[in-house]
Amino acid sequence: MILDQLSASAAIESLHSLFPQAFAYLRTFDEKTEDGKYELKGLDLVAIVQRYETAPSADKLWEAHQIYGDIQVVYQGLEYCGHADQKTLVVTHPYHAEKDVEKYAAPSDPSALLTLGRGNFAVFYPQDGHQPGVRAGTPGPILKVVIKFRI
Repeated sequence: MILDQLSASAAIESLHSLFPQAFAYLRTFDEKTEDGKYELKGLDLVAIVQRYETAPSADKLWEAHQIYGDIQVVYQGLEYCGHADQKTLVVTHPYHAEKDVEKYAAPSDPSALLTLGRGNFAVFYPQDGHQPGVRAGTPGPILKVVIKFRI
């Protein structure tokens, strides 16, 4: 897992061949873009634009992926995102290949609680169980882009 400011993304762009294109899109993202999926490089690099309300931690499932990693960037709002080693999590919904997701029960002790606000990004790899969309205080609206990059 990586957590940083979008303005500092150049420091990690050499970690994956798709990162330069992904971060170029994220740095120039138009907040008027409608919700939906946008192929940036076929199915190897996909942007998912989403607007939603944050929710209590008890209402948000944990997840991890096998084929794709996530780059998550918040453009409006503030949310918490739990993080834990995927191997320590208990499966509640087995792996769904079409959606590349497995769901988990909340761990008794997450390794981190990340704060994602405007301009922050988090990168999650398959070993990173994560719980996005958790309210920070009271529920609030979020505009987020999740970039799915093929591992």
